Amino acid sequence: MVRAAAGAPTVEWLSAENLVAVATALLGIIASGVMVWYERRVPRRKRVGYRVQMDNPIGDDVRSGRANRRLGLFDEAPGMSDATLVLLRIENDGSQGIDRDDYTGPEVHGLTAVFAGRTVRGVSVTQPSDTDHLMDHFTAARGFAYDGNTLRIPRVPLNRGDHFKLLVLLSGGDVGDDIRLVGGLRDGEVHPNRSATPDDKPPLFSRAARLITIALTASVVTLAAIVVAQDDTPPPIGCASGTLTLTGSTAFAPVLREVAAKYERDCGGDPVIDVDAHGSTAGIRELTAAGDRAKRDSTGSPSLVALSDGPKPAGLPDLRENRVAVSVFALVVDDDVKLTNLSTDDVRRLYRGEIRNWRRLGGPDLPVRLVSRDANSGTRQVFQRRVLGRGEIANSSVDCVHKDDPTATVLRCELDSTEQVLATVARLPGAVGYSELNLATRAKGLHALRLDGDPPSVDAIEHGTSAYPYREIEYAYTYGRPPADSLASSFLTYLARGNGQDVIRTHGHVPCWTPEGLTLCAAQLRHPSRPAAGVPATGGDGGPCSSEAESLGEGGRSGAPLRRAADAPGPSRNAERPAPPGCARTAPAPTPSTTHPDRLTAAPAAAGAACSAVSPRAAAP
Repeated sequence: MVRAAAGAPTVEWLSAENLVAVATALLGIIASGVMVWYERRVPRRKRVGYRVQMDNPIGDDVRSGRANRRLGLFDEAPGMSDATLVLLRIENDGSQGIDRDDYTGPEVHGLTAVFAGRTVRGVSVTQPSDTDHLMDHFTAARGFAYDGNTLRIPRVPLNRGDHFKLLVLLSGGDVGDDIRLVGGLRDGEVHPNRSATPDDKPPLFSRAARLITIALTASVVTLAAIVVAQDDTPPPIGCASGTLTLTGSTAFAPVLREVAAKYERDCGGDPVIDVDAHGSTAGIRELTAAGDRAKRDSTGSPSLVALSDGPKPAGLPDLRENRVAVSVFALVVDDDVKLTNLSTDDVRRLYRGEIRNWRRLGGPDLPVRLVSRDANSGTRQVFQRRVLGRGEIANSSVDCVHKDDPTATVLRCELDSTEQVLATVARLPGAVGYSELNLATRAKGLHALRLDGDPPSVDAIEHGTSAYPYREIEYAYTYGRPPADSLASSFLTYLARGNGQDVIRTHGHVPCWTPEGLTLCAAQLRHPSRPAAGVPATGGDGGPCSSEAESLGEGGRSGAPLRRAADAPGPSRNAERPAPPGCARTAPAPTPSTTHPDRLTAAPAAAGAACSAVSPRAAAP
């Protein structure tokens, strides 16, 4: 494996198709040489070939035990009860003519036909009309005679391709008994050739020629199959070596694992990429801490990328974002809850603890069990931000089965991963939870719910026909701008704009850097998102929209109109400032009250925005 230059993709000279191509070329050269030698050496030998073209019974068929029917001479002549007729073809199948002196036997005749187990009773000689001169040699003076089971054949000169036939009447023995032709030939041989009917001709190509042709054809077919079946996916541009850790969103972790493995394969195994996902918030926190240490130690940008379901919290200006995909999430219930659709108001009532039994919503007589994620979960934060509009109620159970707080109106528990949530919801009657859509659709024992009649469908969202609200942009954050030749920069390009897009789509997400994804990821909210008290707001100085506008180019996607915050209802002191494409203004995090320090009050709207993938229809009242 050879690298053309630093950062360039590897070039495999010893690929399967190259090896087969070289082998085919060598085989062709060798075969051509062998054929030249064969044509000059082997076929130049003198050769007399013979074959039996007919061996039929006239008399009774000894093998079957049946008596044949005969008329005339065949019935009247003596000895016909066990007679057989044999047609023997003798030819010059070499490339040189054969003269009388080429026969090497000491006898007058040249060849001897031996019919094992049978007795010769009579012979007739035939030849093609253009070889009448051969008949002059079939005389007793030149050795033409028979005795017992042998037939003596004169020294007949044969030009290349000449032949004659002997129709021999035999008695005794049986059809199929051994027949052979013996004799000597100077610089040549007498040999049996291919069995054929009387009208057959010798094969056009010899066995050696056929074998070489078959070998060459097989090599060419193999090469063509490799070329057709090989992966035409181009290698990534700018492969980099080193190590990289991917952290953050557990919902996006399956995509990261597959893309990381594909990147390592495409780049020759030099880079090592580790996926250690434990929640969006925890990943942002880990990246911030690693970046602060690197800045303090002057070691540059850490080799760490954090994936987040939604934008980063405000106040983290050093984190640089990359929009990767639009992720769709789903609210799931166990299959005992036969409901298939809930309104957003009903979901909010469920998660405020106002509905204790599914009967209130037209479902079965089962207690409501809220199975949630821990506070580090980006899936939970998206659910709170996009669906609930506030935080969830307090945790009241450790095992999701027994209520530890007797004052709690409903049972609610928190789990560490999406897989745990899905397994628990499927196991507990009356349980409800949330998950990334692709994992939810593959889980058994539960089903996803429509929200306000809109299904959790990636296709519908991608084509703009659904206002389904539970979706969010998946962001990849780095601490500052990583060097262009770094593994972090190369992998992010591969993930968002390269071969990683195919993996993202197969996992049920919409890549941001496709035509449809650009529209979704750069879409503007018609109304601002207003988190309820207790839910941290996103945006602000250094927030996602400041760097995302730079990521997509000035003004966002080419031709996308800008929207002013004044277009949204409600007062804003920054109404004259346009929001970047795909972003809507949100209230900043609440601040302590000056009169009651233990309470939070809403702060004035600040410059900054939180990017959203929700369509205008989704935000409409």
